[in-house]
Amino acid sequence: MRVHVKPGSRRGPAVEEGPGGMLVVMVREPAADGKANAAVERVLAEHLGVAPSRVTIVRGHTARIKTVRVD
Repeated sequence: MRVHVKPGSRRGPAVEEGPGGMLVVMVREPAADGKANAAVERVLAEHLGVAPSRVTIVRGHTARIKTVRVD
């Protein structure tokens, strides 16, 4: 699945539906040292009701639009 990430958001952590059905994931963590990526995996896992270890970013580690795999 593809998600749009908004790091450093004051509204986070939250997940909303964006344009075209893409999920928008807002996290408070900054986009530095992988902190935002870890937060995205955690927030998405909570939103989807799965364990955080089952959510993995597979593409877009340094981009705002990421491809995420949920096992």
